[in-house]
Order: sequence, then C-alpha cells, then structure tokens
Amino acid sequence: MKKLIVFDLDGTLAASKSSLDAEMLSLLHELLGVVKVAVISGGAWLQFERQMLSKLPQDDRLAKLSILPTCGTEFFQYAGEWKKLYSEDFTAAEKERIVSSVKNAIETAGFRVDKTWGETIEDRGSQVTYSALGQQAPLEEKERWDSDFAKRKKIKAVLDTLIPEFSVRIGGATSIDITKPGIDKAYGIGKLRDILGISVQEMIYVGDALFVGGNDYPAEQAGVISIPVRGPSETKRVIEAIIACLDDNHHVRSL
Repeated sequence: MKKLIVFDLDGTLAASKSSLDAEMLSLLHELLGVVKVAVISGGAWLQFERQMLSKLPQDDRLAKLSILPTCGTEFFQYAGEWKKLYSEDFTAAEKERIVSSVKNAIETAGFRVDKTWGETIEDRGSQVTYSALGQQAPLEEKERWDSDFAKRKKIKAVLDTLIPEFSVRIGGATSIDITKPGIDKAYGIGKLRDILGISVQEMIYVGDALFVGGNDYPAEQAGVISIPVRGPSETKRVIEAIIACLDDNHHVRSL
C-alpha cells in the first residue's frame, strides 16, 4: 500500500513559475486529508511559498506535507511554522567553477539568447540553476524555446564533460539544475524514507521530466513507482485516481 505521494512542482503541479490553480489547490488539500504528500522541485524555497504554500489552507493538514526545494538539497517540515531540516550548500569555490562552466557550455553549444527576462544563472545556495530565458520570462516564450529538450540536452552534454564531479539535470521549461554529486531527487527520496519512516515501495512519484537526463528521472532510478505527466491537467487526473484508490485506512492500494 502507498503511504506517500511525491510530486514535482513546475510542469507537474503548476505551469513554470506559476501558482497552482484553484482546482489543483483543492485536489492537493483533499489529498493531504487522506495521505502524506511531498513536493520536490528544482525551485528555491521562495518559489514554493509564492506558488503553493501561501495559497493552501493554513490548517493542520500542512503537517502531512514535506517540501524539498532545489532537487532535494533542502528539506522543510511544518510544525506550527515551516522549519528547515537540512541544506546541502555549495562552497564559494564550487559555485564559481559551476557558473564559469555554465557560461562556457552555453557558448560551446551555440544557443545564445537575444532577449532574456531577469537573471539567467541563479545561485540557490545548494543548487545553481541556469534558466535560458531568465527567471521572469513569459510562459509562452519558455514553452516555445526548447519544447523537445534538444537544446538543453546539448548544453547538459557539454556540462557533463566540464564538471563531471557535479550532478547536472534538465528541469523546468528552460532550466538546467546543478547540484552536488549524488544529491538529486533520488537523494531527496532517500531523505523522505529516512525522515518519514516510509519505504520507497510505499511511495508514488509524479513528474513531467521522468526521461533519462530529466531532473525527475533519479526518483524513478531510486525505485519509486513513477507516473509521467505532460502538465498540471494530467496531474489532476492522477490525483483524482489516487484518491479514488484509497482504502478505509487511507492508504493507496494500487493504480
């Protein structure tokens, strides 16, 4: 039986950098009423606050929600307020090496962007994220830029040779996430297992980047039953199916 449902954020629960819509918030709140939920994303903590946490009902169901920003390199739980359990931060030297390598990889791959919206390389403490069009780029521009992931796969291939000591994953609509080696969503799954006392076999993972090289793929590699989705509308149907499969003990039998 399944005791924990784990979601990606951007592209899964919401469109990139956008808030969860009213239907998704309602479904997520309903799901929290019957089973534990976790969200792992490449986004920083402030992104979680803006996109979902400030919009969810502020009731005791939040105690069943675990938040893992920056691909699981941080972990937050709620006990009257949100508390950080750990953070796997880069050193200053590591950040400098990563940033210079990202700039080199962009040049080598030949994908110079003429117009950007906001910063393109963001230091998230425990993760460096490259967003090709900038952090504030319009969603329609993001969706057009690399819908088949081909551009970012080329940039990632260069980064894999430049900084093999780090983990490089494709995430979001236009982004690439770099974390410490071995610290990705599989690491986050392991932390959920250890902190919540729930086995990997008792989890379900839902994400839009479960392909090889995607930042959701390590979760599947960790052995979690994974459900690929193509956006929030499909995620809503998955949540409805999970709720429908709940038994009298509020555990998910199967899907």
